[in-house]
Amino acid sequence: MTRYTRRTRRTLQVTGVGVAALLALSACSSGSDSSSKKDSSSASKDSAKKVTGTVTVFAAASLKESFTTLGKDFEKAHPGTKVTFSFGGSDTLAASITGGAPADVFAAASPKTMAIVTDKKDAATAPSTFVRNQLEIATLPGNPDKVASLKDLTKSGLKVVLCDKTVPCGAAAQKALDASKLKLTPVSYEQDVKSALTKVELKEADAAVVYKTDVKAAGSKVEGVEFPESANAINDYPIALLKDTPNAEAAKEFIALVQSPEGQKVLTAAGFLKP
Repeated sequence: MTRYTRRTRRTLQVTGVGVAALLALSACSSGSDSSSKKDSSSASKDSAKKVTGTVTVFAAASLKESFTTLGKDFEKAHPGTKVTFSFGGSDTLAASITGGAPADVFAAASPKTMAIVTDKKDAATAPSTFVRNQLEIATLPGNPDKVASLKDLTKSGLKVVLCDKTVPCGAAAQKALDASKLKLTPVSYEQDVKSALTKVELKEADAAVVYKTDVKAAGSKVEGVEFPESANAINDYPIALLKDTPNAEAAKEFIALVQSPEGQKVLTAAGFLKP
């Protein structure tokens, strides 16, 4: 046997051993990867919040449409959960919470009304602003009274409705009126923004100062009139987990949805401003 033949055979033997080693290593690696993927998948599933039960949310009346949508989205994403809402004037809701009403989450239309809750140490987390809202004048369809400015609301004979001054939309409206040095005596003060808007929808009032989001939600039932003074009376909306929440984990997940890109998309589509 020649030296060349022996060398070739030795090379093939070495190569064969190398291939076998590589195949074995590949099999181990494949098994390891598969195991790793399974572990990763399991870890991912374990890390996902598995929440159940009812989440009770107290929210400003102006959030009704968008939060109702988010509630349905939440229930779909978390089978076995149910989101119930109590919508109303933020001051009334805050008083209910400090009075012991069972709730998991509070979303207010102003920091001042949220402070009613935090001052009583009834919030488990620091409030976080998740959206902002701006005022707009709602008139009858077609704007028959030709309302074009905040000053026009002071016209004699015009029936105007405002939110109560203790309610965020009322406080913001009063701030805009004061800044313009305008005095307005409404035919009624309403306890929440939806009640003020309803007066116009039912033609019981000619105009109301509400939020842009409410005008948008009303569709053809009213006509919106923007006014520049509203830029100086924009309300921040804070949200917080409540201290005595019966379902803390699910409540945290709902708040996370509100603050997520998906939640923000629903809110901005409703006319809210980004925080």
